[in-house]
Amino acid sequence: MASIIKVDTIQDQDGNNIINENANTITIGKSGDTVQVAAGATLEGAGLAWQSDIKTSAFTAVAGEGYWVNTTSSAITITLPASASVGDRIIFTDYARTWGTNNIIIDSNGLNYQGESDEANVEYNTNGQSVDIVYSGATQGWIPNSDDDVTDAPAFPPYSADFLVIAGGASGGFENSNGRNGGGGAGGYRNSYSTESSGGGGSSESSLTFNVGTVYTITVGAGGAGVTSNTPNGGGNDGSDSSISGSDITDIVSVGGGGGGGTLDQIGNNGGSGGGAGDSTPGNPGGSGTANQGFDGGSSSESAPGYNGGGGGGASQAGLNGSGTVAGAGGNGLASSITGSSVTRAGGGGAGYGFTGSNNGASGGSGGGGDGVVSPGGTEATNGTTNTGSGGGGGDAPSSGAGGSGVVILRVPTANYSSTTTGSPTVTTDGSDTILTFNASGSYTG
Repeated sequence: MASIIKVDTIQDQDGNNIINENANTITIGKSGDTVQVAAGATLEGAGLAWQSDIKTSAFTAVAGEGYWVNTTSSAITITLPASASVGDRIIFTDYARTWGTNNIIIDSNGLNYQGESDEANVEYNTNGQSVDIVYSGATQGWIPNSDDDVTDAPAFPPYSADFLVIAGGASGGFENSNGRNGGGGAGGYRNSYSTESSGGGGSSESSLTFNVGTVYTITVGAGGAGVTSNTPNGGGNDGSDSSISGSDITDIVSVGGGGGGGTLDQIGNNGGSGGGAGDSTPGNPGGSGTANQGFDGGSSSESAPGYNGGGGGGASQAGLNGSGTVAGAGGNGLASSITGSSVTRAGGGGAGYGFTGSNNGASGGSGGGGDGVVSPGGTEATNGTTNTGSGGGGGDAPSSGAGGSGVVILRVPTANYSSTTTGSPTVTTDGSDTILTFNASGSYTG
């Protein structure tokens, strides 16, 4: 036989109400009490108060509350409490089934969410979704007890990365006994950071957007090898391209420098910056530079007495033309402060001495351009400086100057720097940024 006990109030031995019914609201426990549930039992809705006002704009949530969130008009950012205790619980529910159009964004307000720090974005974007989160402690932080869609995990926001990409410089032209060969052109110069001059490689571009976890491949172009023979025509070797590539960006490619002209009517090659012309017939043209990456090589002259070639183009200046009395100097390079200090790179190579030997070879452009061979049996042509993308000087036996290898530099916020790289870049800091200098090919993981 069933028994029924009917009471309005149950008190403890001190006369305090511990179960009390008042207007159909039942209160269990008094202030300061702990209400326990037996192991294995479930107490539905304990400590959770659903809010009657429908949320239609950004708000800060309170532990122990449930919210109807209406994103019909726009996405809504929800800020979680700045402090929490283990077991704190909050529920958010899609009021109008519009989260698929306008999502909710949860700001964990300094606490972890599913083990990720507050920098991660937490977004839910499924129509009709409910998100029931419970605080687990400092390590994992807030964890969804139920979120209807386990694929909506935290994702870190993208961030901006500045770059400087310089291709390999070209070698100068070669003529075994008569000089009159052009300087090598500098490698193409692309950048998104401030430069100290404009034009050619000085045209600043937009920074890249890197996504966390994406691998970005860095290719550093080699310089063109020096030339040791008139065969087939003594023309300099082009430099190789440098680049940054990734699955989520438009590749940044800088074009290798154009080789300098040699004997046998050799004009300069086109490239990032053009190679200077060799001098065998009047007015051979220098090679063309690539728009917004570098400048043209200088032309040659057939006028007596020197028969001089043109200088290789640089990142901020065209190679100088040869004349009857002067070999063309290399065009100047361009300075950038992406590493925190101003450094000039990508100078063009200087042309070698004139046909009669009466005119000395020309100097390379600022930023590492190689000098042309001075005179028969005199100082040999010099190479473009390594990792500046500079052109080599025009030469005779034993070799023309080789082009300098290129370089790729990234500048990212230190707060976003992942430290995951290959290729052993040099890592430095400047203010709030971290700088990675790749002198050889490698990769960086965002």
